[in-house]
Amino acid sequence: MISRYERLTLTLLIVMLMNTTGCTTPTGTDGDTWELAWQDEFDGDAGQLPDASKWGYDIGTDWGNAQLEWDTDRPENVSLDGNGNLAITARKESYEGQNYTSARIVTRGLFTMNTGRIEARIKLPIGAGIWPAFWLLGANINEVSWPQCGEIDIMEYRGQEPNIVHGSLHGPGYSAGDAFTNRYVLNSGTFNDDFHTFRVDWSDDYIRWFIDDILYQTITIDQVRAKGEWVFDHPFYIILNIAVGGGFVGPPNASTEFPQTMLIDWVRVYQ
Repeated sequence: MISRYERLTLTLLIVMLMNTTGCTTPTGTDGDTWELAWQDEFDGDAGQLPDASKWGYDIGTDWGNAQLEWDTDRPENVSLDGNGNLAITARKESYEGQNYTSARIVTRGLFTMNTGRIEARIKLPIGAGIWPAFWLLGANINEVSWPQCGEIDIMEYRGQEPNIVHGSLHGPGYSAGDAFTNRYVLNSGTFNDDFHTFRVDWSDDYIRWFIDDILYQTITIDQVRAKGEWVFDHPFYIILNIAVGGGFVGPPNASTEFPQTMLIDWVRVYQ
């Protein structure tokens, strides 16, 4: 029979292990509790591709944004770094008719979410024309097209503005340059200096954006319906990518250094 002290010690050890592995139950701003539903901690050997049971690839170029890179499934563009991170790397090289390569990984066909909390701890790259993003896209895009499918940009970033990130919402009646959007400016330093946590809390009637647990934007169903249709009531899949060039950032210039890498420590979804 174990003593009361031993039981207490065992309980504390279990709590510590849960916190270490990320298996916590966070509380939302409305007092809601969330249960961990999906995660990737990106543990593994350097050079290993991301877990094929969790991630697939969009291979190609442009994607409707006039991007300049060819996105691949090569470890040179997307692989574990051996230190618990996934590295997505944009390179300047001639490949498939483009002058740059990068990667765009997706959970399409493997995992979707419909409301909940999603967050990732990321260290961003830097440089004019570098466009990393962490976002959600409606899984019905092939049936209804964009923007009817809906898009939630958890984090978008222009490499030439390294202390600013953007959070946006796209849908019918409020897309592209007319999207709901706001930006977050760091008080000091830049997003390529260190890791930061980018998060969205998504409910039936609002979506909220956070950086390092600081709320900086709320968009409600009533706000959206005043401009268009609320289409955030069906499954969405996750995307992580670095684009090179495109309408949001413009092309790289002589000051842009390559390669540029986005490091993702983890991605977690709570529902």
